[in-house]
Amino acid sequence: MQSVMIVILGIIGMMLGWFVYSKFIATKIFKLDEKFVTPAHELADGVDFVPTNKVVLWGHHFTSVAGAAPIVGPAIAVYWGWVPAVLWVVLGTIFFAGVHDMGALWASNRHKGKSMGALSEGVIGKRSRALFMVVIFLVLLMVNAVFGVVIAKSFVSQPNAVFPAWTAIVVALIIGQLLKRNFSLIPMCIAGIIVLYASVYAGSYIPLSLPETMFGLTANANWIIILFIYAAIASLLPVWMLLQPRDFINGMQLLVGLLLLYGAVFMSMPDITAPAFNTQTAIDTPSIIPLLFVTIACGAVSGFHGIVASGTSSKQLDKETDARFVGYLGAVGEGSLALITIVAVSGVALAASPEEWHEVYSHLGDGSVAAFITGGANLIQQGWGLPVDFSSTILAVMVVLFAGTTMDSGVRLQRYIIQEWGEIYHLNILKNGIVATLVAVATCLLLAFGAGGASGSGGMIIWPLFGSTNQILASLTLLVISVMLIKMNRPAIYTLVPMTFVLVMAFFAGVIKLQEYWIEENYLLVFLDAVVLVVSVMVMLEAWSVIARFKREKKLSQ
Repeated sequence: MQSVMIVILGIIGMMLGWFVYSKFIATKIFKLDEKFVTPAHELADGVDFVPTNKVVLWGHHFTSVAGAAPIVGPAIAVYWGWVPAVLWVVLGTIFFAGVHDMGALWASNRHKGKSMGALSEGVIGKRSRALFMVVIFLVLLMVNAVFGVVIAKSFVSQPNAVFPAWTAIVVALIIGQLLKRNFSLIPMCIAGIIVLYASVYAGSYIPLSLPETMFGLTANANWIIILFIYAAIASLLPVWMLLQPRDFINGMQLLVGLLLLYGAVFMSMPDITAPAFNTQTAIDTPSIIPLLFVTIACGAVSGFHGIVASGTSSKQLDKETDARFVGYLGAVGEGSLALITIVAVSGVALAASPEEWHEVYSHLGDGSVAAFITGGANLIQQGWGLPVDFSSTILAVMVVLFAGTTMDSGVRLQRYIIQEWGEIYHLNILKNGIVATLVAVATCLLLAFGAGGASGSGGMIIWPLFGSTNQILASLTLLVISVMLIKMNRPAIYTLVPMTFVLVMAFFAGVIKLQEYWIEENYLLVFLDAVVLVVSVMVMLEAWSVIARFKREKKLSQ
């Protein structure tokens, strides 16, 4: 089958989701109100609460939630076959991710920009807030620690990505200052993209790397420390200064990357060499159900999106109606990236024949980012005629910048959680932004180095838990939104159905992993997995008791 048919059908499905389904949910279910005074205006402080142009905010939200996950997950999950991967990405984007992201923005917007954990107290109850925040903190810890390791390893293995990655930060700082002085957005956007891609070209000729050992640490370990120093500083800066312009530039860069990849598909029309359903999987391959639904998280539905939506994006909504553009269209953008990733790792651009494809994908976990960069670069070369080395640099920088923007937002969100804990438990020292940031960074570094030794690879130790924990968090976010809708006497089926499906799949996957960790005698992962499973059950029970009580009271009042 030609990959162009997959692309056409996938895009048509997502566009129907955007033009039809998202409009129905926004107007009939969430009833977004343009006149509602958003927290960005009501609580404007020039640091976190800042009314923002919806296009700029879309860039922040999109790149913050994307990271490398919509590339990694689909590039791994295609091992089971491209058909199930494509179906989950397209249907997940339309009926799960878009509703989840837009709903999280709406819910937080209606509760003064509170994070999903904090607002759950008012929606469900005090106990749910404490439990909810435990899951959120674990997800953020996993994301920040792992992405720090991923970027560091990328800098070591791809030194040509170092110069453009740091150049993007300088460009963002300049654009942030110019935007603050009311310079026109479009010319700056064009100039920023030109400078960014010029730096990508220059990076091919001026690779930068750290010494193999410095201060008694490896280059990988030193990069991790440098990255977290940067993330700590970035998380304390006003969002207009770095976060917004950097995310917007990266969003535009992604659009260029998607244009290159999708355009290459239409111009070269490569065939698919991967099997529709893989019947030659290794003996130790886990079942596609439920593992597919936690392997592809970002790109279908992801709990991390709810953290970003309620943590930073909701504090920047200029109008409540912008939640549809920022949330749902952000999910469509991420689904588009996941879709083209599947095409890049499934066609002749990666492997000329089914036999060669099976050599690349001999076990679950093979391929991943390396397969995306190789397949994508070859695809661009076939379609546009660009040199493979330059195309590889473009895609490598795209992965690094996405992981970096997620890390920036992630540390900021960790700081919010710690400050909220300071308020809950009356620990004034944790309310301080600098102290909370240091605690957030310290926990990530403790995981990276405490668990992984001097190499700094410990961030990967709990990554296997991310898939199920992340999806459980998505189901809990949908649960909070559903309870809000029920209390407002609005139809909740459009959030309850996705919530139930995601929860069952994620919980089932968590139980399977729990058994694996127990057999492997990896008791740290057993403990963390058990905590997530128990907490999720407790939050669900709290929510159902609230719903039952509300229905009883409503019935008695009639």
